[in-house]
Amino acid sequence: MFPKLPFLKKNPKDQSQVFIPSRRDFLKLSTLATGGFVLGVNFQCSGPKGELLTFAPNAYISISSDNQVTLVAHRSEMGTGIRTSLPQIMADELGADWSSIKIIQAEGDEEKYGNQNTDGSFSVRMFYEPMRKAGATARTMLIAAASSKWGVDPKECDTQQGKVIHSVSGKEIPFGDLVESLQNASLPAPESIQLREFSNYQLIGKDVPIYDLKDITQGKAVFGADVNLPDMKIAVVLRGPVIGAKVVSFSDEKALAVPGVEQVVKISGPSFPPGLDKALEGVAVIASNTWSAIKGREALEVSWDLGENQNYNSEAQLAEMVKSTSQNGKVRRERGNFAQAKSSAARIIERTYEAPFYAHATLEPPAAIAHVKSDGSCEVWSPSQHPQWAREAIASALDIDVSLVKVNVTLLGGGFGRKSKPDFVVEAVLLSKAAQAPVRVQWTREDDLHFDFYHSHSAQRIIASLDSSNALSGWNHHTVFPAIGSTGSKDELHPSDGEMGLGCVDFPFDVPNIRIESHESTGHVRVGWLRSVSNIHHAFAMHCMLDELAEARGMDPIEHALSLLGEDREITFQSEMVGGEYGNYGEPIDAYPWNTGRMKAVIREVAEKSNWKQSKANGKIMGFAAHKSFLTYVACVVSLEKDSSGKLRVEDVYYTVDCGIAVNTDRVRSQFEGGSQFAHSLATTSAITFENGVAQQHNFDSYKIIRMPEAPRNIHVHIMESMEKPTGVGEPPVPPYIPALANAMYQANGKRIYKLPFQI
Repeated sequence: MFPKLPFLKKNPKDQSQVFIPSRRDFLKLSTLATGGFVLGVNFQCSGPKGELLTFAPNAYISISSDNQVTLVAHRSEMGTGIRTSLPQIMADELGADWSSIKIIQAEGDEEKYGNQNTDGSFSVRMFYEPMRKAGATARTMLIAAASSKWGVDPKECDTQQGKVIHSVSGKEIPFGDLVESLQNASLPAPESIQLREFSNYQLIGKDVPIYDLKDITQGKAVFGADVNLPDMKIAVVLRGPVIGAKVVSFSDEKALAVPGVEQVVKISGPSFPPGLDKALEGVAVIASNTWSAIKGREALEVSWDLGENQNYNSEAQLAEMVKSTSQNGKVRRERGNFAQAKSSAARIIERTYEAPFYAHATLEPPAAIAHVKSDGSCEVWSPSQHPQWAREAIASALDIDVSLVKVNVTLLGGGFGRKSKPDFVVEAVLLSKAAQAPVRVQWTREDDLHFDFYHSHSAQRIIASLDSSNALSGWNHHTVFPAIGSTGSKDELHPSDGEMGLGCVDFPFDVPNIRIESHESTGHVRVGWLRSVSNIHHAFAMHCMLDELAEARGMDPIEHALSLLGEDREITFQSEMVGGEYGNYGEPIDAYPWNTGRMKAVIREVAEKSNWKQSKANGKIMGFAAHKSFLTYVACVVSLEKDSSGKLRVEDVYYTVDCGIAVNTDRVRSQFEGGSQFAHSLATTSAITFENGVAQQHNFDSYKIIRMPEAPRNIHVHIMESMEKPTGVGEPPVPPYIPALANAMYQANGKRIYKLPFQI
């Protein structure tokens, strides 16, 4: 089973419909609505083949007679603030009092809540207009009810702070006092709904603290491992050391002798490749407490058939991948004639770039609580990014109808794509069934690092040609890495079109001859998506090479980038794709074109904010990169300083961001502040390697993430003013930071960086 596309294609026109739930719909929502007036919205989006997908009924706004406004958050909260930002849009159009809003987390249910996959930095861009429409419809109905009660013109009324206000007389009435009047009201005609002017918003485009801030800072917030049920058991799993390993035999005698251990259960899992949503084969220890479960696992005696990957060595594979890039690959995009440009070039610059496997290493390791009940139904509590996929995987594992599965979504202590995969949830379900009791499966940090869905290691070779006039005449980019699809099929030997569209085939620079090629690579471990996905290694190679080319051409790196972007124009890429499609993050290219003018604007702005020219002239050590990902334009400058001992550290990071309308500016800045530190770890400390099929890093002593003394000292985030459609902000901070840092390191020591991670 595979998930729906992470980048669900949005229909070019918003076809969502606001509705008043029927009695049948209302009964479905009885656990969320407190009575009173309920308003919902259907989302309609085009699926991967252009088919129309209708999500119904999506109830989002409830107003009770005691003036309580309840909004339903249908996306998963993992620190991005999405549980705040989407309700914030509705509340602003509604005119609600934000300080008294109640937000309820939706369970995983596609029938009720539509697409809930909180991945791919697309939540705000997908739901911005439907959320506005829902809020504006409720506002229009409240105004109609109040103006009828007062006998005044509705045009003289508006909503503010949870009240309808008559501007002429100064009369006002709380929303709750109008609920009875709305019980038999009809929906206004869609064409009569007037959205607020942007200048009239009180919340959109402003700093709004996250809804859960108080609970998080006071330790009251409920994450996955915080859920406790009566009579709940704790389980840990001894999984095969090599992905695809199978249990030959095991002895549980010593494990059962550990005080607190109650049961030992074998989990049957798939061979290789294992897929994205199946539990790995292993032996689970179920106990009354976590410590007993862990000690019981240590006492297990298991004989394994390690399978086909028992001799796998990641460094050896990487060397083969590097070697393959010197050969002809599968052409994915072509413009002009690169071979001719190369043969007639005055100068050729050829460089190879390498990056390792990366683990997600979320602060909260995976955990899930399941209760398979005697009536055959199942209820789960999980920090899931994709609760609907978890629900489907559970139904499949138990061989029951999906309607018998309920998935409650807790807060996530980090996600980065890891917690969209439901393997750990399936483990909990299988063990609850075996134990005939609620069971929490708890992963340790070692489990987390050994059995992740890793970001692929990669090798890239870029060949650039300069003509007799010193112009960049050709660009040939070779890329190779185990594709995400290899986790589900041995036939997936090349990166998908989607992966190639993340910083590789979408090379935006005005070069007359371009050839992009991919090479075959087999999967030997579980591979998945990690924050910004293939943009990580593609941006590293592309922008380090561009910096080197700028030097070779005697140009300032920023001026070089601006020059190569050429005239302001919109790029579609599709006409140059060879045998594939340019995915554009699941959005129609005419609705979200690659606009060189917007990229040039963020580059010029970051040059100004960082005082690039003057700082460089004064001897500042600075590196630059600019990259578009998830439809957002980002320029980044990293500034290094040496301490008295000569040790380098990042003193300042400057980001300039064009993400269209920034719904919650506080969250945008926070995403870039956190994203730079995430990227700094990937660049300088983090790497996973495999020997004999086994991950060699076990905890944060060997898979390192940066500590406070190593973190960038100052992070400056400038958000460009824009009225363009909102785009993603969770992932775009990562891609430009790594090459900007690498380019700064070259300025510091004169050594180009071609391999990640590197030391500062």
